[in-house]
Parts: sequence; C-alpha cells; structure tokens
Amino acid sequence: MTEIVQQRTSPDTPLAPALAGATEVGPVRRRRRRRDIGAAFGVIWIGLVVLAAITADWLPLRDPNEVTDAFSAPPSGEYLLGTDAIGRDVLSRIVHGARISMAVAIGATSIALVIGVSLGMVAGYFRGAVDSIISMFVNFMLAFPPLIFLIALVTALQPGLVTLVVALALLGVPNFARVARANTIAFADREFVTAAKALGAGPLRILTRELLVNVILPVMSLALVVMATLVVAEGSLSFLGVGIPPPAPSWGGMLAAGRESLSEHPLLVLIPALFFFLTVFAFNRLGDWARGRVGRESSI
Repeated sequence: MTEIVQQRTSPDTPLAPALAGATEVGPVRRRRRRRDIGAAFGVIWIGLVVLAAITADWLPLRDPNEVTDAFSAPPSGEYLLGTDAIGRDVLSRIVHGARISMAVAIGATSIALVIGVSLGMVAGYFRGAVDSIISMFVNFMLAFPPLIFLIALVTALQPGLVTLVVALALLGVPNFARVARANTIAFADREFVTAAKALGAGPLRILTRELLVNVILPVMSLALVVMATLVVAEGSLSFLGVGIPPPAPSWGGMLAAGRESLSEHPLLVLIPALFFFLTVFAFNRLGDWARGRVGRESSI
C-alpha cells in the first residue's frame, strides 16, 4: 500500500505535472478576477460620468456660474458638495466640468485614432519610402516636448474647447500610428492577405477589409489609456490657465481656484482631485482589462 501511494505522488508520474499546472492556475485566475472587478468599476464609473455630462442641463442643479452669498460654504442639504470661494455650487461645476473632460477625452482620442491608424496602416502595408516619411513625422512628434507643444499651440490659437481637442489629438496621433504600423506589419504577410491579393483585391480593400479588423483590437485597448492621459492633460492645461478659459467649469480650473484657500477649505481641492483620480483610474482599469483580453485572444 505504501509503495502504491509513493508511486502516485512521485515526480516521475504524470500526476506531478498536472499538480504543478494546477498550482499555476490560481495566480492567473486571481489576476483575471482583479482585472474583471477593475473593469466593472471602470464601466460603472465612466458610464455615470458620461451620463452626468450628457444630462447636465436637465439635472436639478444650479447654474454652474451662478454666484450666491454662500462663500466657501461646507456641504449641506442645499449645497451637497458646498460652494467655492465666490459662492458657486461645487456639485454643479463638477457635473458640467465632466462634460468638458469627456468631450476632450473622447473627441481628441477619436480624432487621433482615425488619423494615427490610417497613417500607421499605410506605412506598415506599403513600407519603403512611404514608411520612411511617415515614421520620420511620427518620430518628430514624439521627440517634441508634449507640454511645450500644447502650451505653444493653445497660446497661439484662440483658447477654447475646440482648440484643446485639436491640440491633444495631434499629440496622440504618434502613439496610434506606431501601434497600427506594428500590427499591420505583423499581419501583412499572412495567408488571408496573400489570398486576397491573389483574388485581385486592391490595397484599399485589403487595408479596410482584411487588416483593419486585426489592427483595431489592440488600438482600442490603447485608446482607453490615451483617454485617461488626455483627462489629465486637459486638467493640467486648465490648471496652468491655458486650457478652458474661465468662467467655464473644468476640473483643472477648480483645482487652480481652490489652491488659494487650501488650508482653510481643503474640500475645494479634494473634491475635483477625487473626481480626477476616479476617472483616470477607471479608464486605466478598462485599458488593462482590454489589453488582457487582446493578449488572450492573440495567444489562441
């Protein structure tokens, strides 16, 4: 009986690799569970922020620029998140500021995605001189200091939401172009592309029908991370005074206004900073989840 038990638990038997593999499944499952929980939080929080931004005009909120006699009032039944230094409702400004943050994040990312993916796929498919020219442009954009580029462009043009979206979109183009180019090169010599060429398909059809489907998945996971970066970029520019001009509500502008009375009224900084943190964290969690899904699908 003892010999049978020893034989079953011996490392030389087929049972040992199975047990070793079973011990490796636990950490992987835990990591996936954490990613799924983070993705669920990201979907819920981003959904709430987008819903608040869309319905801000219909919600029972005060005008975000209405000045009252309650200066720096603490949270109460009348003002759920208090008021700022000149008596404006903080909750109303947070909700309307979400509209600006989401418009910048989604709008700039969409523009950068379309331009960057188009340039990257063209460079990866045609290669040669076309690839060299596009890569030179991408490398130039990456080498230029992003903060200086943003401040220079926003200062040279009329400050506003459209200018900020265009500036941040140009800044995001190189990242999408590099990812699209790498994935296009990886799939350009695959059998389905060769078969499409043999059937007489032109470059435009191959790029849009054959390659775009395989390129768009990793690009979309990158887009979520870029959105988080652009939320921070918009807030940073508004904090420095070169983003959304006052009195338009923006989270970065609220941080800049609240720092003057940080010691007496810390909530004026903590509340917009908390919304910044949760929004960026939610986008990053969604991006991490999407990147994991893309990695699992590519390994199948």
